[in-house]
Amino acid sequence: MAPLNTINLLRALFVVMAASLGGMVGAGQFGTFFGGFALGAVYALCLVLVDRLLRGLTLRAFSSATFGLLLGFIFAMLFRESNVFMHQSADTQWLIGLALYAGFGYLGMMLAMRSNRDEFSLLIPYVRFTRERTQDLPLLLDTNAVVDPRVGDVVQTGFLSGELIIPRFIMEEVQRLADSNDPIRRERGRRGLENVERLQRSIGTAVSFHDSVRDPETPADVQLVNVARLMQARILSSDVSLCKAARVQGVTALNLNDLAKAVRTQLNVGDEAELHVTKEGKDATQGVGYLPDGTMIVVNQGRAYIGQTIGVVVSGTVMTSAGRLIFADVRK
Repeated sequence: MAPLNTINLLRALFVVMAASLGGMVGAGQFGTFFGGFALGAVYALCLVLVDRLLRGLTLRAFSSATFGLLLGFIFAMLFRESNVFMHQSADTQWLIGLALYAGFGYLGMMLAMRSNRDEFSLLIPYVRFTRERTQDLPLLLDTNAVVDPRVGDVVQTGFLSGELIIPRFIMEEVQRLADSNDPIRRERGRRGLENVERLQRSIGTAVSFHDSVRDPETPADVQLVNVARLMQARILSSDVSLCKAARVQGVTALNLNDLAKAVRTQLNVGDEAELHVTKEGKDATQGVGYLPDGTMIVVNQGRAYIGQTIGVVVSGTVMTSAGRLIFADVRK
């Protein structure tokens, strides 16, 4: 996906080229350069406006619409050639034919754009489209994912495949956070900008920006799901509500918190681990340490080892409101 600056440059060059050609044609045919120049510029600007209005239309959707339009025209032609309206006047037959082509063409486009690839095999039995793997679909990042440093860590491990895409309205929201007067929000926004730069520097990771403008009347989460549906992309976020809403609407959503839970260390009674004892526990003889994922382990007779890394053996586990609490003994 080309950057926005490159797209705007191509648009400007197209307007200049069309205006210049219009001026040359106007000077040669009608003797007025500026009139042709103005008409060429207006023509180019109208096309650029149409391009802006169709920015959510992908090449896949366009090809489906073209195929549906062709089928609609074929049905309209067959219906018109059936001579059902042969007793009508020529003008009436022309109007009926125009209505048939327009109606069947519209219905064909809508049906084709709502159909999936497998349904095309009903029309073309011996041709089946190659199914694109879900893990190869691009990933759309929301604001929570952009400001989350875990995204860069996971990307560098190679567990996430596919192109990373950040919509423009998400980057604008991150920029507003970075410019906020609130120090917490400002720090969050600046961390997001640093994460984007880190992702761009990552080897083997393609990061691009989708040319989508924030609609003030549409919530950001709703607009993100709409963009993902149009692009047939996945959503990467740590927002539980966004992920649930996306999945309900048929959009694949990856939750970073689910990934963190899946790779969390699971220690059972009798398991051994290396633990750095950082502080004393509630009892006078206990020491406390933490696993890399933040799980707390209370070590019996571990106070004497504060500041040291020791081997421990799990002796029991307790579920509390704060999470899973593990008790262990010093390994002999």
